[in-house]
Amino acid sequence: MKSAMRERNKETLNTLRALKTAITNASIQKSGAGTVLDDGEIISIIRKQIKQRQDSIEQFEKADRQALADNEKVEIAILENYLPAAMTDEEIIAAVESSISELGAETKREMGQVMKLLQEKTGGRADGKKLSQEVMKRLT
Repeated sequence: MKSAMRERNKETLNTLRALKTAITNASIQKSGAGTVLDDGEIISIIRKQIKQRQDSIEQFEKADRQALADNEKVEIAILENYLPAAMTDEEIIAAVESSISELGAETKREMGQVMKLLQEKTGGRADGKKLSQEVMKRLT
């Protein structure tokens, strides 16, 4: 935030301020003010912020408000800088298969257990939607 202030970069500064507010709100919700969140929780918050902006882009484009959609795209790019490197498709498939075999899951009723283990294994480096699609392909 300090470097964005020094550079007078309004987009970065506003995006980071919104992220800081979201993190603060999540920490207050978790256990009150001053609670420190772990890296996984912070990554989850960043992903949620990106998802909100993607939804906004969709709405702005439907309403023919391209300038606002472009602004949201810039904010997504800024937020993505604070995420760990994303897993490749091969890494995701390997993680899904190992989680399923580790739990011995066979049916879709066990998807929740598989997803919980996968979330722990991936540590926020993979999109939850993509993970669930891969799990669904492999469970009957």
